[in-house]
Amino acid sequence: MTAGYGVEPGLSYPDYLQKLIDAKGYKYRVVNLGVSGDTTSGGTSRISSAVNLKPVITILELGGNDGLRGVPLKATRANLESMTKSLLAAGSKVVIAGMTLPPNYGPDYIHEFEQIFVQLAARNKLPRVKFLLEGVALDRSLMQRDGIHANAKGNEKVAATVMATLEPLLKKR
Repeated sequence: MTAGYGVEPGLSYPDYLQKLIDAKGYKYRVVNLGVSGDTTSGGTSRISSAVNLKPVITILELGGNDGLRGVPLKATRANLESMTKSLLAAGSKVVIAGMTLPPNYGPDYIHEFEQIFVQLAARNKLPRVKFLLEGVALDRSLMQRDGIHANAKGNEKVAATVMATLEPLLKKR
């Protein structure tokens, strides 16, 4: 989602998020470290790159590909926890972006997967975007043909969803 898979440059949700931040007069720069097809293990291996940027706020949006690939939930949970701890230790505020899975994964697996994000946010007292694709995932006009990734118009809506959780953390400077 973050990498902007399948959309033209400048039309990913982080691009739209930057436009919202700018329009509201906040002086923050969105740095998109998304990698298409990435998993939490890939994120864990690159977390030092993110930490080295000294982010004021980090939107942690990983795990969807883990779920789609059937990565053991224990591993996904541990990787997200590890990244969260690294970011918090570096002084970054962290926003957890929740995900879900298509219904064919079964209700028990989906519930346990979703709880990873709920519990991570609760345990660390972090703000959470309940579901990154809220209001987008079930609207075919906002999704790409793959049914997994938002199109440009969907990304604009995703940015607004993220902004609703992010804005209370922003300060005019």
